[in-house]
Amino acid sequence: MWGKTLTLFFLAYWAVASHEVLFQPEAGPVEICNNAIDDDGDGLIDINDPDCKCPILEPTSLIPNPSFEDHSGCCPSSRSQLNCADVWIQASEATTDYLHTCGWMGWDDLPPPLPFPDGQGCIGFRDGRFAQEKVPGWKEYTGACLVSPLKKGNSYRFRFSIGFTHPVNSPPINVTFFGSTNCNNLPFGVGDPNFGCPTNGPGWKNLGAVHAAGANAWLIKEINIVPTEDIYAIAIGPDCPSRDSEVDLYYFFDNLILAELKEFEFQITPTDPNKCAEDFSLQVPYADTIQYQWYKNGIALIGETGAKLKTMHGDGIYQVMLTSPTSCKLTGTYNREEPVYSNTRRELFCEGDSFFFNGVNLETAGTYYDTLQTKAGCDSIIVLNLKMASDGHDTIITKIFDFEYFPVGSRRFNMPGIYNINLVSKLGCDSLVYLNLDYYHVYSPTAFSPNDDGLNDYFNLFGDADLVAVRSLMVFDRWGSMVYSGKDLQPNSFHQGWNGKVGSGNKPAPEGLYVYKAEVLMDDGKVRTLKGGVNLIK
Repeated sequence: MWGKTLTLFFLAYWAVASHEVLFQPEAGPVEICNNAIDDDGDGLIDINDPDCKCPILEPTSLIPNPSFEDHSGCCPSSRSQLNCADVWIQASEATTDYLHTCGWMGWDDLPPPLPFPDGQGCIGFRDGRFAQEKVPGWKEYTGACLVSPLKKGNSYRFRFSIGFTHPVNSPPINVTFFGSTNCNNLPFGVGDPNFGCPTNGPGWKNLGAVHAAGANAWLIKEINIVPTEDIYAIAIGPDCPSRDSEVDLYYFFDNLILAELKEFEFQITPTDPNKCAEDFSLQVPYADTIQYQWYKNGIALIGETGAKLKTMHGDGIYQVMLTSPTSCKLTGTYNREEPVYSNTRRELFCEGDSFFFNGVNLETAGTYYDTLQTKAGCDSIIVLNLKMASDGHDTIITKIFDFEYFPVGSRRFNMPGIYNINLVSKLGCDSLVYLNLDYYHVYSPTAFSPNDDGLNDYFNLFGDADLVAVRSLMVFDRWGSMVYSGKDLQPNSFHQGWNGKVGSGNKPAPEGLYVYKAEVLMDDGKVRTLKGGVNLIK
């Protein structure tokens, strides 16, 4: 019954004109498209040759930029830079992280499993902050306005890859898919990073969830939905109940495909989520009137003419040609790349001592490698960064705000200056730390005049190159009512920030003193909260 159903779908969904044929050769040698030979001598074999015409059948995601590849020249340099990923919206006030091979690749202590499932980018998100302070409501979501809405009553599938870092930081999670009838509901919880899930406010509903569990690996998960109303915006992240932990809970998303259910019918899927399993293979649904031919990197795999691969043929890009009595289609690609896990250790040893690693006593600083095998059969590379304790942190050049201090050993420093500090490390090594400490200089004008004369028309923050971004800026009147809220402002800009207008009517605010609260991202990757006052004058 299942095979007949798929056959009917195949014929209905792929109906083409009767004159469409697989081979349309010109004069001369003919490229045969399933023999792994360059028959016409043009250097192109099988479906790599344009003579072998066969349309690709793959879901077109209603979520734009589904694999976070497009970034308009903005490579992430630190955390919380989802704004670099084209069209994606930082849905929650608690900010997700954007990882891309062109720049920032994540936290050292929370590494993503590599390679990414699709392309060069992904995002990282938290389900609560617990390591430094207990903030279970710190749930991070990413969101997008859909290319076209999910129609009420239609069947859709949301397929995505979820990544797990170390087991203690990535326990099992219920990944949840939220929807809204209005894209203006993005972002939500503005000004409150402890807001939690979207349904804690108006305009959002839970469309579905799926349980996922793993460690140092990517999994493919799916959620099938039938919306009860048209959905124009989505948000993805953890479920709503608060969790308890002693460490931060962290995960990754990639390749978010949302499409009508029928578009997923003939897709390549793995027989085992573990790519390193001995019996790992690939398959597509079986239909008795369809002929199958498998390809790797566009070249036919001779003898692989079933719905399931008889054997794996190594890493590469796999596709299947599906031929019916009236037409042919190519499935979407499946990139089979056996994961290699990596774990970095940073160790210190005293001068004159040695450090035992991989069966050898190491006596010099450097980077060393050891390759092990995981229980799943994958390679695991241990990277050891070994330094002598005297070389570990002998020179520190850094900055703080005047309300902060910088710790070195048991001492705390809160004044600019140059300090020579003698320490005895936990290893018992004597060391000398040279500390060059200075203040950050972030300037907020004490007054501005928004009269559209081109001078001081906006209230914003200014600073040196160490001021990376103004993550948020909120302004309040003397009664505590918020009159302005902005996010991800460019520092030192005279055309961003508060323009002195208030309310939905964009009316000029009255003269007087206003209070601001700002979150600024500095070049050390930390976000600080600054407060102060500004006079609006006319």
